[in-house]
Amino acid sequence: MNKSLLEESVLFISVLKWVILATGIGIAVGLSTTVFLKILNFSVSRIQVSPHFFLLLPAGLFISAIAVKYFSPDAKGYGTEKVIEAVHKHSGKMSAIVAPVKLFATIVTTATGGSVGQVGPCAQIGGALSSLFADILKFDANDRKKLVICGISAGFASVLGAPIAGAIFGVEVLFIGSILYEVLLPSFISGMIGYQISSYFGINYFQYHQDFIPAFSEAFFLKVVLAGIFFGVCAAVLIEILKSIDKLAGRINLWAPLKSLAGGALLAGLTFLTSTNYLGLGLETIKIAISGAKIVPHAFLMKAIFTGITFGSGGSGGIITPILFMGAVAGSVFGDFWELNRGTFAAIGMVSVLAGAANTPIAASILAMELFGLEIAPYAAVACVVSFLMTGHRSVFPTQIMGLQKSSSVHVELGNEVETAETHYEPRERSLIGICLRLYDRIKNRKRVG
Repeated sequence: MNKSLLEESVLFISVLKWVILATGIGIAVGLSTTVFLKILNFSVSRIQVSPHFFLLLPAGLFISAIAVKYFSPDAKGYGTEKVIEAVHKHSGKMSAIVAPVKLFATIVTTATGGSVGQVGPCAQIGGALSSLFADILKFDANDRKKLVICGISAGFASVLGAPIAGAIFGVEVLFIGSILYEVLLPSFISGMIGYQISSYFGINYFQYHQDFIPAFSEAFFLKVVLAGIFFGVCAAVLIEILKSIDKLAGRINLWAPLKSLAGGALLAGLTFLTSTNYLGLGLETIKIAISGAKIVPHAFLMKAIFTGITFGSGGSGGIITPILFMGAVAGSVFGDFWELNRGTFAAIGMVSVLAGAANTPIAASILAMELFGLEIAPYAAVACVVSFLMTGHRSVFPTQIMGLQKSSSVHVELGNEVETAETHYEPRERSLIGICLRLYDRIKNRKRVG
């Protein structure tokens, strides 16, 4: 047989194989996401009718901690992070029990007021189902990884109603600065199928077309760049707050469920002092910010603290939705400060903080287009990339692999996980950074001599 014909035959079979597999994963994840979201919405609508529902937080976090500790420890924390960890450390191998435990723990945590999201659990449930299918079909490690990545994409797309962004998120989130092109086709297929299945069974999605987008001007473009810098700093602050609270909680030597009781009581007390706006998914606050309403300046920090305490106390859920909340309120405050349209910058901030915190600028840029329309996409893309660079070599997902140095003046060992990567500042002699650092050293030395 002709060598070229043989190659194309093999590629055709490979494409057909992944079209079938990705379609199956999309259907499975779309159905499981539908079940999860319907049970979650039902539970929230029944429990959060009372103005004092947050008094159930200690009990909710306690039950969640018990379920996670004794049935599936992998259901703890962020759902997406656990899938990333499974791909990098266990060749995509995930326990099937994690799916029902994660579903149960997230519903209990969210319904009683825990500040968590719904994207991560669906990504983790999708990953667990994909791993189970890979075991049944006796796939090797490489094919199992691909299938699990399809589960991530389908979960993201099914929850947010963004099939293209979901597909890109699955292949972008594993490595900082690198995309797995070999999984691009199955990720697109699984994301689109998952979205269509969830839509068919009645899942409604948040989409808010932004009508007020100014015509291009140098002044507005510079404000978008400035906004990207601000959102990158916000993402870095968020990561450090979550990390600090997690370390502090780790030093408390208590039985995990008992720690959850204490954390729930702390959250209930903070709610008494502030507001219920920082509990649960926070979707209503996101809609208010996107609509252009005024947001209190401290909303970003309060949501970060509530989210950190929830996870530090043993709550289970996702981190993506809280990030979108924090980005939306930060963008609203930024627009208000510069007397710009609050809704426009809430939309830009929503995706830009996600781009910085998760190191997914491409997926976040496409998410802006799918949620808010084509007009905002160029500005959102610029802000997303700037935020991604400004966040530095850190991530809300500590097991992401470093695949890029964000500056030639900052050296970091590539191939390491974010949590173990060490950065070294090596500015070139004639670079602007090098000149500024030398100037700073001279001024500091003169003050010492004086």
